[in-house]
Parts: sequence; C-alpha cells; structure tokens
Amino acid sequence: MNRFTTSRGEFDLTRFPEDPRDPFRAWDAADEYLLRHLDDEQTDLSGTVVVLGDRWGALVTALADHRPVQITDSFLGRQATLANLERNKVAGEAIRLRTTGDAPPDRIDVLLIRVPKSLALLEDQLHRLAPHVHSGTVVVGAGMVAEIHTSTLSLFERILGPTRTSLAAKKARLIFCTPDPGLPRGDNPWPRSYPLPTGIGAVSGLTVTNHAGIFCADRLDVGTRFFLKNLPRRRGPEHVVDLGCGNGVVGLAAALGNPEAQVTFIDESYQALASAEATFRANVAPGTTAEFLAADGLSGVPAGTVDLVLNNPPFHTHRATTDATAWRMFNGSRAALRRGGELWVVGNRHLGYHAKLRRLFGNCEVAASDPRFVVLRAVKR
Repeated sequence: MNRFTTSRGEFDLTRFPEDPRDPFRAWDAADEYLLRHLDDEQTDLSGTVVVLGDRWGALVTALADHRPVQITDSFLGRQATLANLERNKVAGEAIRLRTTGDAPPDRIDVLLIRVPKSLALLEDQLHRLAPHVHSGTVVVGAGMVAEIHTSTLSLFERILGPTRTSLAAKKARLIFCTPDPGLPRGDNPWPRSYPLPTGIGAVSGLTVTNHAGIFCADRLDVGTRFFLKNLPRRRGPEHVVDLGCGNGVVGLAAALGNPEAQVTFIDESYQALASAEATFRANVAPGTTAEFLAADGLSGVPAGTVDLVLNNPPFHTHRATTDATAWRMFNGSRAALRRGGELWVVGNRHLGYHAKLRRLFGNCEVAASDPRFVVLRAVKR
C-alpha cells in the first residue's frame, strides 16, 4: 500500500487484487499532474464530472467530494476503486460507476481522461462522449509522455475540438481540448467485424465482432490461430471456460465443436465481453445459452465445477511485462477444475509456462508446438 498525497488530502491506495509484493503504485505522475492542474486553475467541479479510464481509482477517490462518474473498461480497475474508497472511508455512493458500454451522463461539464493504451478505445469513447459535452465543458486528458502521441492529439482534435498540450512534468503531460459541438466528427467506426480464415477448425470462415480496445481488433492473432487449430476434441455435457476470452473465438469454437457443452466466457474487460457475446450470438443457433462474466480470472466460479479451461494468458499489465496475471489464472483454474479436469494453455515458447504448470498441477504435456508457440495440457489429479 502507498500513500497518495494531494492538496485534497492523503489517500492510501492499492491496485487490485492487492499484493504486498506488487512493486507498482495505484497512481502515477499523470494523476498527480491532473489533480494539481485542477487546483491551480480552480476548475469549477460543481457540475457533472466524468472520469474516463481512471486505472485504479486514484482520481475519483481524490475527487469524491464532487460525486464524479467513473467510466472504465476494467473490472479490476472497478474493484480497485471500490476497495480504495472503502479503505479511505469514502462512501461508495459518492462515486457513480459505469462501464465503457453504459450510456454516459446526459450532460458532462468536466471530462477528465486518463489516456488509455489502446488508441481504438480512446476513439470509441470520445465518439460516445462527444454528444454529451457542450462548448463550456472543461476537457483535460492526462498521460505519461510515452502514452501521448500525435495520433492521440489528432483524435481529440477530430472528435471533440481544438487541442493543445502542456509542458511535460515528471515525464507526464496534459491535453487541453475546447469542445466544438458543431464539429462534423463522422460516425463511430466501432465495433468492427471481420471473417475468420479457413483451416482453423469449427470457427473457420465465421464472422467475429470486435469492440474497441480488443487485442488484434482487425485480424486473428497468430497465437489464437494456432490454438484454434489444436483445441481438444470433446463430446458430452461439460462445463467449459474460455478464460481471458477476448472476442470469444476460442469459446465459440468449443461450443460449436461440442454442442452439449455449457460455455462460460470470462474477461476483466467489459469491451471484450461485449465482443464475445456479439460473436457468439451471431454464430450459434437461436436459444443457445452461454454465460459472460466480468471477473478477476476464475474468482467468480465455484471450486470444482469446471471440466475444461481454455486460456491464452496475457503477459503484460498496462506497460509492464509480467507473468502475475498468468499465474493467477493458472491457480484459479486448478481451483475451479473438477478432478480429472484439464487446463489447455497457448503461449510463446520463451514464456516457460510448462514449468509453472508442472509446479502447480504436478504434470504438464505439450499438446502441439511450432517454432514460436506451444499448446500445453495440464490435468487436475
């Protein structure tokens, strides 16, 4: 836990899930710069304040007196916000929580934006928010210098109005935008769809829907392509989980390959779940059921209730390369699986997942491999 010191008070903040070994803080210099700017400019926060992309709740915790609306794509970020509010004895009702798929407030008077890693997600959200700002809306973006590019500023300029940037401070920068309600911004290009290639099993040639911010939104990534070619062939009633589902093509393949299976799609991204559900509904028979769950891995699934977990784990969190998420996914899978249940994982060879799976499950075999990827199978004994 670290203490976030601002002119509005000091706040004890952590990321989620809380891990005392986590070397990363729940805020950065961009959050500090943004709050300092609001104070220096004596920004009027009496109207509707919207905070987009607040990663771990640092901004809305500091601004809780103004009842901000938080819009996030991250289940983990939302849980961090709730935990940090409680930790700092801020009433939960002080913050209005919404996801990137929810309708924005009708009128936005102050719009604060933590620039996301995904330019597509920023584009989509600016399009969604633009009809709700007015000529007097204060719009301030914030990010580390490495996160703000010419293309970032172009999006603000094209969708909201004239845009300029601040000087850098502690490798952070602010974006100032003056909304022009009459700006001809065009249509929101998200979500997008594309046809899958042939030769990848049950989903060959089907159409995928991707909402903004999903990994490889314009094409099937090579790791998933390899996984789809080498999925287990199963029959009979069973519970299958597509863990970290993204656009849901792996879970869809499992559902089409075994019509008796009950498939649960899990991701921490609300955009991913919207993509997975749209992809699933477009490609299965009417009345086919599935569950779509925003969660921290398998934490929301009862222990010993799953027969098969299919997983293509991420190896980064924001800009940090780490196997912490994969390790949580593997541990969660072991807890959720029934005895005899299987975890199938695809990953780059160099990530060394086989060692972790062997340590955790006591076994691991290579189900398929090529020069770049491996598909691993571990069984709960």
